[in-house]
Amino acid sequence: MRPAGGSPRSWHPRTRGDDVEEASAPLSEEEITDRLRDRPGWQRSGDEITRTFSIRYHGAVALIVHVADVERLIGHHADIDLRWGTVRFGITTHDAGHKLTAKDFELAARIDHIAAAHEAEPR
Repeated sequence: MRPAGGSPRSWHPRTRGDDVEEASAPLSEEEITDRLRDRPGWQRSGDEITRTFSIRYHGAVALIVHVADVERLIGHHADIDLRWGTVRFGITTHDAGHKLTAKDFELAARIDHIAAAHEAEPR
Protein backbone atom coordinates (compact mmCIF):
# COMPACT_ATOMS: atom_id res chain seq x y z
CA MET A 1 0.00 0.00 0.00
CA ARG A 2 1.53 3.29 -1.08
CA PRO A 3 0.43 6.67 0.25
CA ALA A 4 -1.32 8.99 -2.15
CA GLY A 5 1.21 10.79 -4.23
CA GLY A 6 3.23 7.93 -5.52
CA SER A 7 6.10 5.65 -5.00
CA PRO A 8 8.93 5.78 -2.46
CA ARG A 9 10.92 7.63 -5.09
CA SER A 10 8.73 10.67 -4.42
CA TRP A 11 10.44 10.95 -1.02
CA HIS A 12 13.94 10.68 -2.43
CA PRO A 13 15.92 13.84 -1.67
CA ARG A 14 17.69 15.38 -4.61
CA THR A 15 20.99 16.36 -3.05
CA ARG A 16 24.37 17.31 -4.40
CA GLY A 17 27.79 16.72 -2.82
CA ASP A 18 27.77 19.61 -0.32
CA ASP A 19 24.19 18.89 0.71
CA VAL A 20 25.04 15.25 1.42
CA GLU A 21 28.07 16.21 3.53
CA GLU A 22 26.00 18.73 5.48
CA ALA A 23 23.24 16.16 6.06
CA SER A 24 25.86 13.74 7.43
CA ALA A 25 27.41 16.22 9.89
CA PRO A 26 26.60 15.49 13.55
CA LEU A 27 24.01 17.86 15.00
CA SER A 28 24.58 19.95 18.12
CA GLU A 29 22.54 19.27 21.26
CA GLU A 30 20.47 22.38 20.54
CA GLU A 31 19.77 21.26 16.96
CA ILE A 32 18.73 17.81 18.19
CA THR A 33 16.34 19.33 20.73
CA ASP A 34 14.83 21.62 18.08
CA ARG A 35 14.39 18.80 15.58
CA LEU A 36 12.83 16.49 18.17
CA ARG A 37 10.32 19.23 18.90
CA ASP A 38 9.38 19.10 15.21
CA ARG A 39 8.97 15.28 15.26
CA PRO A 40 6.33 14.52 17.92
CA GLY A 41 6.45 10.93 19.12
CA TRP A 42 10.16 10.47 18.48
CA GLN A 43 12.35 10.17 21.57
CA ARG A 44 16.05 10.38 22.06
CA SER A 45 17.74 7.29 23.43
CA GLY A 46 21.46 7.97 23.66
CA ASP A 47 22.76 8.60 20.17
CA GLU A 48 19.62 7.49 18.35
CA ILE A 49 16.03 8.57 17.99
CA THR A 50 13.29 5.99 18.42
CA ARG A 51 9.59 5.58 17.87
CA THR A 52 7.24 2.65 18.39
CA PHE A 53 3.97 2.03 16.57
CA SER A 54 1.14 -0.38 17.34
CA ILE A 55 0.07 -2.35 14.30
CA ARG A 56 -1.10 -5.89 13.59
CA TYR A 57 1.74 -8.26 12.83
CA HIS A 58 1.18 -8.70 9.08
CA GLY A 59 0.50 -4.98 8.70
CA ALA A 60 3.82 -4.35 10.45
CA VAL A 61 5.59 -6.60 7.96
CA ALA A 62 4.10 -4.60 5.07
CA LEU A 63 5.09 -1.35 6.82
CA ILE A 64 8.67 -2.58 7.25
CA VAL A 65 8.92 -3.59 3.59
CA HIS A 66 7.63 -0.16 2.54
CA VAL A 67 10.11 1.64 4.84
CA ALA A 68 12.95 -0.61 3.63
CA ASP A 69 12.09 0.24 0.02
CA VAL A 70 12.43 3.97 0.76
CA GLU A 71 15.58 3.43 2.84
CA ARG A 72 17.24 1.64 -0.05
CA LEU A 73 16.48 4.55 -2.34
CA ILE A 74 17.81 7.23 0.02
CA GLY A 75 20.77 5.19 1.30
CA HIS A 76 19.95 5.56 5.00
CA HIS A 77 18.53 2.82 7.21
CA ALA A 78 16.81 2.50 10.58
CA ASP A 79 17.25 -0.36 13.00
CA ILE A 80 13.87 -2.09 13.07
CA ASP A 81 12.49 -4.27 15.87
CA LEU A 82 9.34 -6.24 15.00
CA ARG A 83 7.29 -7.67 17.87
CA TRP A 84 3.79 -9.07 18.04
CA GLY A 85 1.60 -5.98 17.70
CA THR A 86 4.40 -3.40 17.57
CA VAL A 87 7.25 -2.19 15.42
CA ARG A 88 10.05 0.03 16.76
CA PHE A 89 12.37 2.16 14.65
CA GLY A 90 15.76 3.36 15.91
CA ILE A 91 17.73 5.81 13.80
CA THR A 92 21.32 7.04 14.00
CA THR A 93 23.96 7.79 11.39
CA HIS A 94 26.51 4.99 11.57
CA ASP A 95 28.87 6.75 9.13
CA ALA A 96 29.00 9.76 11.48
CA GLY A 97 30.22 7.66 14.41
CA HIS A 98 26.70 6.73 15.56
CA LYS A 99 25.74 10.39 15.98
CA LEU A 100 22.48 12.11 15.09
CA THR A 101 22.43 14.01 11.80
CA ALA A 102 19.87 15.77 9.62
CA LYS A 103 19.52 12.50 7.66
CA ASP A 104 18.10 10.82 10.76
CA PHE A 105 15.32 13.36 11.16
CA GLU A 106 14.55 13.26 7.43
CA LEU A 107 14.17 9.48 7.66
CA ALA A 108 11.99 9.87 10.78
CA ALA A 109 9.64 12.14 8.81
CA ARG A 110 9.43 9.57 6.02
CA ILE A 111 8.72 6.78 8.51
CA ASP A 112 5.93 8.87 10.09
CA HIS A 113 4.36 9.40 6.67
CA ILE A 114 4.60 5.72 5.72
CA ALA A 115 3.33 4.54 9.12
CA ALA A 116 0.28 6.79 8.78
CA ALA A 117 -0.40 5.35 5.32
CA HIS A 118 -0.33 1.86 6.87
CA GLU A 119 -2.64 3.00 9.69
CA ALA A 120 -0.02 2.27 12.36
CA GLU A 121 -0.91 3.84 15.71
CA PRO A 122 1.77 5.79 17.59
CA ARG A 123 2.53 4.43 21.07
